[in-house]
Amino acid sequence: MKDWQEVVSLYQSDNTYLAESGSLLVRNISYEIPALKKQMSRCEQLALESERKAEECLHGAAEQKEQYYSNCKNYGISGEDIQRELQSLVCDVPSILRQTGADAAGLLPAIQLYQACVAFVCDSSPEHVLPLLRHVQKHGDTTVYEWRVGKVPERVERNEKEVQESPKCSEDGEINWGDFEVQSTTSETNSGPEMTTGDIDWGVSLEPQAAQVDGISWDVGEEITETITVLEAGTEVPPGIARGSDALTVLENTETRNQFVDELMELELFLCQWLQSMDCDTDIVTVTQFQSAPSILQGQNREKVVAMVSAVRSLIARLTDRKMRHLFLILASPRYVDRVTDMLHQHLRQAELLEKKSEAWVERGRTARAERESLEPKVLLTQERSRELQRQIEGDLSRRYSNRPVKLMGTGL
Repeated sequence: MKDWQEVVSLYQSDNTYLAESGSLLVRNISYEIPALKKQMSRCEQLALESERKAEECLHGAAEQKEQYYSNCKNYGISGEDIQRELQSLVCDVPSILRQTGADAAGLLPAIQLYQACVAFVCDSSPEHVLPLLRHVQKHGDTTVYEWRVGKVPERVERNEKEVQESPKCSEDGEINWGDFEVQSTTSETNSGPEMTTGDIDWGVSLEPQAAQVDGISWDVGEEITETITVLEAGTEVPPGIARGSDALTVLENTETRNQFVDELMELELFLCQWLQSMDCDTDIVTVTQFQSAPSILQGQNREKVVAMVSAVRSLIARLTDRKMRHLFLILASPRYVDRVTDMLHQHLRQAELLEKKSEAWVERGRTARAERESLEPKVLLTQERSRELQRQIEGDLSRRYSNRPVKLMGTGL
């Protein structure tokens, strides 16, 4: 007890306790409390920033999903099972092309009008006008062989590689992409794989001939009657057989399909120009020239030409819309389905990633708010202890000056 009293006495001497109390009060007011408040402000700001970024991530995820379903709609699928739906669309391509070929039959008046105009104005043969379009209009979507040769093929043979790579629709609507099993040409035994070869006669015998047992005959005077005949693998297609690209229909084959679309556009431009000329005021020279024109040119009216333009544009739109372009790419390369599937799934993966980021930002904001709530009692406690220390210092100074009121200024507590 005596030692403790000595410590207290030394602490009170020279007002050491008062100086330390003042230093502690200044440190709390100048550093501790502002630092805690600043940390609370940072936590609050981080929480608000986290909420904002979490909302942005959710908005981005919603945009990715919207883009996904929008692209699926452009492809004509719902997006539930991309590969299966794309494959089912490919199964409809042949029927669409057949229907397109059948609808081309209604273009006969427009084609005849174009032919008559070319024959009258240019004085040229109408047989060179829209050859492929006239063929499809007359015969439908035939094979390229029939279009090229002019006769129906006796037999249609698709290339084996083409048959393997082209998608086939099964009865349940699923596409069979071909059987790629490879049969091994080796047979395994207990001692390992053994190669089997055919009996090839190379015309060379390793056994010595009877006449050459005693030595080598250098007689070169004997006439050599053997000849080597190289038979080239036949690439010529027999008559009446459609093989390779000739086995495709004119609307399946990329080259002829592009030509068909080009001729449709050519016919469309002619009809639009004809329609425009009907709307313009014709001079007397033009009227005089067309007095000798065929009846098909003189008997046209605006309603008929507008109907022709509408029919032509309908076929062009059917073959050139985005959905059909993708289906033609799928027919040309079955692996295109995998690329389209991966491209569409990329939107879903991005949406999932953004949703996870949003959850992370929400958790970060929750942690920041929890930290702020834990700092608030510390600030209140530090402020309360500082007020108490201020009152003690003011009381001690008041006793030193005959209990005069003492007020510490600038504390801000």
